[in-house]
Amino acid sequence: MEFNELIRERFSCRALSDREIPHESMNRIFETARLAPTAVNKQPFKVWAIESPAARAKLAETTSYTFGAGVFLVIGSKADEAWVRPDDDLNFADVDAAIVATHIMLAIHNEGLRATWVGKFNTPKLKELFPVMEGYNLIAIFPVGYPTEKGVPSPRHKERKSAVDIVQVL
Repeated sequence: MEFNELIRERFSCRALSDREIPHESMNRIFETARLAPTAVNKQPFKVWAIESPAARAKLAETTSYTFGAGVFLVIGSKADEAWVRPDDDLNFADVDAAIVATHIMLAIHNEGLRATWVGKFNTPKLKELFPVMEGYNLIAIFPVGYPTEKGVPSPRHKERKSAVDIVQVL
């Protein structure tokens, strides 16, 4: 799919099937994450794939935004592995993880799958249930699956500010 078409067509899908996703599709999504740019190429992120029924049940204890998906990707950043801008000490871990998450979100759509970026989840509980996530700032959960017939863009999806409202040429 051509990139501009992909970004126009992608939407937050909130009705997913738990139908099995081919390993090849998931591997391409993971490769997209691996190749995403990060500051000074530090790659201070981790992606956890939540697939087993037991793991999915635990994740569902931390958020009600599961949308019927059979796979969940959790993205976290690791501050002590990130580049820090010297002029103001801004740590780029969350920036880098957000770049990776955006690449993942677009790769999911490109595979014919759908997802939505979930930011509302109980982080302490998620880390308690999945101790491997301790030490990471968890920035997103992506429920991943094939869209159901109810999986359509929200009515507000096409509402966008004009270019003059978001770009200022100096």
